[in-house]
Amino acid sequence: MANPLDTDAGTELFSSYEAEFRVVQADLTQKLDQIPELSGEPRKAALAQAERALEEADELISQMKLEKQNIPSSSRTRVNQRFRNYESDVDGYKRKLRGLSDDRAALFGSRYTDNPSGSDVQLEQRQQLLSGTDRLDRSTQRLKNSQALANDTEAIGASTLADLERQRNVIQHTTDMLLESEGYVDRSVKTLRGMARRYCSPCFTHELNCPLYEEAYSA
Repeated sequence: MANPLDTDAGTELFSSYEAEFRVVQADLTQKLDQIPELSGEPRKAALAQAERALEEADELISQMKLEKQNIPSSSRTRVNQRFRNYESDVDGYKRKLRGLSDDRAALFGSRYTDNPSGSDVQLEQRQQLLSGTDRLDRSTQRLKNSQALANDTEAIGASTLADLERQRNVIQHTTDMLLESEGYVDRSVKTLRGMARRYCSPCFTHELNCPLYEEAYSA
């Protein structure tokens, strides 16, 4: 059995195909196990259903094969191992279904003949048409799922950019405030220096009130 699904960054889309494959795989296994107990029309219907499930599994294998090329190399080893297991499983299902389909006596029951009647041919054509329609519907749904994932990713990216822009504005505002504060400090220092020059050092009184100011600083 394959390992649990990855949650590593870069494997999200592959994992979504993988989850779909496992659902189809379980359904296909159940159908193949039921076929040997059937005969006649029920067997033909079960074979057609199994064939459609197998085609869907094949499509998902193709999607995973394409997507795994985009997975980061750090996660690709585990993904490749699971992918090979899935391919091997699908090959086994094909052989089993081929063997069940070749058992024409079980398929047609008492009506078995080397020359199928026209009604059998029409039924087969109808089943092929239904199979093609089902495949188209499933492919359309997968495309919708992929588009939804792409839209979600784009929305997350836009939100992240907006957050970064807000943070940049906060940093810029803080920088402007610091520069303005430095200007205030410089002006305060100059003011204090000017005030200090107007006081008498010996008695620490203002020059206008100090009797020693004239004597100390007139020279």
